[in-house]
Amino acid sequence: MIKQLLCVESTEYDPYANLAVEEYLLRRCQNGQCILYLWQNQNTVVIGRNQNAWKECLTGKLEAEGGHLARRLSGGGAVYHDLGNLNFTFLVNRKDYRIPRQLEVILEAVRSLGVPAEKSGRNDLQSEGRKFSGNAFYEQEEHCYHHGTLMMHVNMEDMSRYLTVSREKLKSKGVDSVHARVVNLSEYVPGLTADQMKEALRLAFENVYGGRAVSLPAGDMDTEEIRELREKYASWEWLYGRKMEFQYEMSRRFSWGEVTLRFQADQGIIRDVQVYSDSLNPGLMMELPELLKGTRFRMLEIAARLRSRQAAKESERILLADMADWTEAEEQ
Repeated sequence: MIKQLLCVESTEYDPYANLAVEEYLLRRCQNGQCILYLWQNQNTVVIGRNQNAWKECLTGKLEAEGGHLARRLSGGGAVYHDLGNLNFTFLVNRKDYRIPRQLEVILEAVRSLGVPAEKSGRNDLQSEGRKFSGNAFYEQEEHCYHHGTLMMHVNMEDMSRYLTVSREKLKSKGVDSVHARVVNLSEYVPGLTADQMKEALRLAFENVYGGRAVSLPAGDMDTEEIRELREKYASWEWLYGRKMEFQYEMSRRFSWGEVTLRFQADQGIIRDVQVYSDSLNPGLMMELPELLKGTRFRMLEIAARLRSRQAAKESERILLADMADWTEAEEQ
């Protein structure tokens, strides 16, 4: 049961510092607490935990123009952040983690400003068929978070220039470009500011959870731990990971997201696997390389190994079944 509501507002526009604070709060969230963390990044592309940076973003152009590439803990797809976007994170322990309730905070806040808003698909909030908020999720033992974007007056041209959304993904949504899929809330609320949006979120947070939210001062946090976390998020290893020479690549889009498998095989045995995906199950995607290593490089055996993996969650069972069916069909 939630007994304490906390609000944390970042005063930084540094994506690595903001992600560091997010992970710090995840680790520190106590039983009975729900933390609403609000933050903004300047000129940043944030990719999901298992995505290929070079495929999702024009990294050279972004960096040449003073932008930043960041990688988050959660799964999902790439998003563009500038100061026309406000990010929110709900941090709460597992027994009190309720995604519909958390989404209701966002929907109530946006509707209070006069925007017709509704949930759409696996992780989007939209208005009249266009997305203004993408959401993603992460769980670490008993600690969970749910975070997302709120597009107030994002620079659409920059977003389109830096993101390289696959044609297959756009086709699955029935649109022709990333620009056509999204909408700024300022179209409904001219002159909307971050402060207005933050106040609406705080009021909705208190109303949905039935309590008074207390601000958590930045001075109450361990600056040394946050500094160490920031170094991780800014590191080359975290952002780009290892590049593997691969011999075979296969990709497919499913209802739950897109996945690319890259295999290295020696004498017919899988020696290494690289998995890229915007799936909202990042932990499972990270387990796949170890699951498949040592398997004979034959699609039927890969499918059998995928089916052998036990999954407690329905979403993971669907993902494994879809991938097993796909690889099995590749044998034909």
